[in-house]
Amino acid sequence: MPPAPANPSSVTSRRSFLKTTAALTGSGPLLAGLPAAQAGEAKGPLFAYVGTFSSPLRDVLPTQVDLPPGNGRGIHLFQVDRTTGALTASGVQEMGTSPSCLVINAAGTRLYSSNETDRVGAHNEGTVSAFAINRTDGQLKLLNTVPAGGAGPTYVSLHPHGRFLFVANYFGGSVAVLPILPDGSLGAASDIKIDAGSLGPKKATHAPPGSFAISGHDRTHAHMIQADPAGRFVLHVDLGLDQIFLWKFDDQKGVLTPNDPPAIALPPGDGPRHFHFHPNGRWFYSIQEEGSNLVLFDYDATLGRLTPRQTISSLPPGFAGSNFCSEIMISADGRFLYAGNRLHDSIAIFAIGENGTLTYISEEWTRGNYPRSFNFDPTGQFLYSCNQRGDNVTSFRVDPSSGRLAFTGHYTPVGNPSSIVFLDAAGAGQ
Repeated sequence: MPPAPANPSSVTSRRSFLKTTAALTGSGPLLAGLPAAQAGEAKGPLFAYVGTFSSPLRDVLPTQVDLPPGNGRGIHLFQVDRTTGALTASGVQEMGTSPSCLVINAAGTRLYSSNETDRVGAHNEGTVSAFAINRTDGQLKLLNTVPAGGAGPTYVSLHPHGRFLFVANYFGGSVAVLPILPDGSLGAASDIKIDAGSLGPKKATHAPPGSFAISGHDRTHAHMIQADPAGRFVLHVDLGLDQIFLWKFDDQKGVLTPNDPPAIALPPGDGPRHFHFHPNGRWFYSIQEEGSNLVLFDYDATLGRLTPRQTISSLPPGFAGSNFCSEIMISADGRFLYAGNRLHDSIAIFAIGENGTLTYISEEWTRGNYPRSFNFDPTGQFLYSCNQRGDNVTSFRVDPSSGRLAFTGHYTPVGNPSSIVFLDAAGAGQ
């Protein structure tokens, strides 16, 4: 997670992006094969919540917070047009603590945010907040805010059983388990683990030619944590240590125990950032921030073990220069993988083969600077990119047959957007 200057200049030529966009726009029907409800006939509103990097708000949070200036105002609420993908602003949950990562429970009744600050008052750690969701209008009501178990909480996820929230603390180099109380509020951490080990080099093993991409090899940096689909094991990445940690999880006590082996190493300096399980639960994909690559692992759900099988660049053939990878996601049908590239400002698209291996298909320009994350709407027909330095969210139609993206023409202004999640009032959250 490299520092983000306030007014960075573009460092990447668009080269063939406009030609690519024109070709995609002229492709076949993008909604072919989708159920009727996915084409805009579902009942009830669809809401989107965008987490941002926000400046301290003294009238809301008088206690000193150590954040740099941020253009966001907290958690921004939008109503989504199911047919066009357009976002209409519907309110803001004012927060000055940079709620940069959001997650909604399966019932669509609670939202949780990691508040990415290094210090609140005298405490050298960030916080996590719990909110109740009004499913009629999407508005949020704060339930409580608790310590995150480390500085700079950058990621939150829910255990499949819904009783625990996991937190990755980037600047604290730690992960925490927070119990979810009966009313949806958060309890004090039931477990905190602090990463330890030898730091990787500042030059990534798989860095593109001419890359100066250096971000998180100054210390330990826990960047993501998530349970496996069955909830028996929990995995988390440390970018500075170039490792993926594997834990056995006690879902009664909320305690993590090192697995055997307790971690698997990535190539030195590559910097694992995020990961995603394939819908079949047998394949696991990791994206490396500084190495600008993807690694396919076979996942043994019985033993909680990873075995690497393929490494492939997240960038188009021939790329040279600096790039920082960001998000990684797989389509619901398991056929396509999407990878975010910052500085290159693109989303790369890969086909997933019958044995899980990846084949590069194409890329799509995000129409905004520094895509920190992206997400699909609940139907999978739209993808939304949070362009952190561009202060906008852009939307794309997803071709279900080819996996390609086509820009909808919709730009939504949001200061320093970091993540986007959805609530379908006719169904549940995402």
